[in-house]
Amino acid sequence: MAALLLVCTANICRSPMAEAIFKARLGDVFKTIASAGVHADPRGGPVDARAAAALARHKYSLDRKWRSRRVDLEQLGKWDLVLAMESEHVEALRRKAAPEHHARILMLTDFVPELAGQDIPDPYFGPAAGFDAVIGMIERAAASLQMAAREGRLKFA
Repeated sequence: MAALLLVCTANICRSPMAEAIFKARLGDVFKTIASAGVHADPRGGPVDARAAAALARHKYSLDRKWRSRRVDLEQLGKWDLVLAMESEHVEALRRKAAPEHHARILMLTDFVPELAGQDIPDPYFGPAAGFDAVIGMIERAAASLQMAAREGRLKFA
């Protein structure tokens, strides 16, 4: 069983939503599933209320003790797969990560053929409907990743 890290900017909406969805759908594929932000506040904070409401509407939840956190680049090697929400996140992580970790840092959408290479849009500055749209994209990525695991196409070093 592998370890998965989901990464966005501040770790208050997209990556925590992905964490909740992946835990619900891929807990049998990944032993550990967590999220972090490239620029998260080091003090940690709660998930955005609109993200929490969207998760509840879609029947997902996060642990009540959940707090945002910044990506720990020194511990990047403990993750078998790091899935980022934007190409900018992938670039930032690869710039700072040891070269041997670069191959495990990918875009979340790389597992969805029709979305490959596309950013998961940041709903933070938009209407509540944007959070629901992001959940739909994350669910598609989770389903594709689950299929890849089932078909043996998901390999970890």
